[in-house]
Amino acid sequence: MAATPLLSVDNLHAHYGKSHILHGVTFDVGETEVVSLLGRNGSGRSTTLKAIMGLVPPSGGAVRLRGSDLAGQRPFTICRRGIAYVPEEREIFLNLTVDENLRMGEQKGPAGASRWTVEQMFDYFPRLKERRNTRAGSLSGGEQQMLTMCRSLLGNPLVILIDEPTEGLAPKIVAAVGETIADINQRGVSVILVEQKLTIALKVSHRVCVMGHGRIVFEGTPADLTSSPGLMEEWLAV
Repeated sequence: MAATPLLSVDNLHAHYGKSHILHGVTFDVGETEVVSLLGRNGSGRSTTLKAIMGLVPPSGGAVRLRGSDLAGQRPFTICRRGIAYVPEEREIFLNLTVDENLRMGEQKGPAGASRWTVEQMFDYFPRLKERRNTRAGSLSGGEQQMLTMCRSLLGNPLVILIDEPTEGLAPKIVAAVGETIADINQRGVSVILVEQKLTIALKVSHRVCVMGHGRIVFEGTPADLTSSPGLMEEWLAV
């Protein structure tokens, strides 16, 4: 008998006004698994994360965490149940220091979740430790991305949703972000990753889901995807 998935997205639909964006998205995420959502811009990847998080109210379907349906609940409730969200826009508190931003993210988290501390975050990103008393608004784009990821982890989530973490970052920082995602996962946190850079996504993922026109059009391992050049050309090539 197959293990019950940690997170199950079942026939998820979402609208922006009258525009039907998600058309029955279905996939699972297992315990300590990294699943990447791949696809061109406009395919529905980011909207899927926002619908899971409750930022875009689903118009149909279910989002189950440990078997309990969260679809339609408020984002703060979903967060407390064990799902964290790292938005592409970062959305840090610009007038607060690095340390104050991190403290804002601290919460107990659900039973069984990995436990994280501010000092662990500084071990991940020593640059943040150097700037812990600096206002977040003066950080570089890469430093702000680091801060956003760390703040989300301090909620001690079961699953973390990460939207385009390497967008606009220097290659050295891109590599560091990829290593951090892999390490987060090794410490027991499941990850749903939206990432445009295929090299990063394929390296850290256990499975990938390719999206097109608001649907999952392919699901498999990174090896399955790379052995299907026609599929990559149809759904991923720019």
